[in-house]
Amino acid sequence: MQVLGITGPGARAVCDRVAPHLDGRVAVVERSDRGDGPFDDGPPEGVAAAYHVGDDGAWSANGTDRELTDVLDDLAATYDHALLVGFPQADVPTVSLGDADPERVAISADFEAGVDTDAVLDAVADADPHVTLETLVEQVKASPRAHRAGAIATFTGRVRAKDGEEDPRTLQLTFEKYDGVAEDRFRTIESELMEREGVEEVVLFHRTGTLEAGEDIVFVVVLAGHRGEAFETVSDGIDRLKDEVPIFKRETTVEEDFWVHDRQ
Repeated sequence: MQVLGITGPGARAVCDRVAPHLDGRVAVVERSDRGDGPFDDGPPEGVAAAYHVGDDGAWSANGTDRELTDVLDDLAATYDHALLVGFPQADVPTVSLGDADPERVAISADFEAGVDTDAVLDAVADADPHVTLETLVEQVKASPRAHRAGAIATFTGRVRAKDGEEDPRTLQLTFEKYDGVAEDRFRTIESELMEREGVEEVVLFHRTGTLEAGEDIVFVVVLAGHRGEAFETVSDGIDRLKDEVPIFKRETTVEEDFWVHDRQ
């Protein structure tokens, strides 16, 4: 799912102008302090989320205990684009209007009318996708070869806070990839693993940037005829990814900061 933020005076107008030009399903997430949804003052006591669904499939909702990243994770598997209106601190490319000061500026303009629609569409297309494990599972389920498969196996690698009790606590990991080369290696590994008997689809994904302890780093998803083929291919997939894809890792602990390959 491609994600773009829009913030500042006129942000919703830019969103409404851009959304019809995006291919696929588009979700809009707008910052609001109001109790919009089926209950004007929020869901009843003891209810974390409340949904209203009409006979035509139209729905509205409100609730509690959700951060922006949680909402994006929920949307990623079923939407192609998400436009974030009024989230200047979101770590996504953002259209900045007026004196807004977003975390990551992709396009800047004094007024809504000064924003070029084509430039916004280019910014959306160039943004790094928001990918979850569910996104990739849905992707392989949609494969034209899915009718031949009786198994989906997955692997998720995450940021480990500690390897042993005596180790200093890891605060975060930062990943950088060799652009172009890394993507080519991903596609080559996927293609070669799919040549195996009974393996229908293979998808590899590795996040980049800074990730905190507990966050997901890497996913391997395999669609196969049987569980044995699926499990074996998942294991080989993560081993090959770690051995062959040029991705560099910097570790930040409570004691120091270092590139992992310098210690190997």
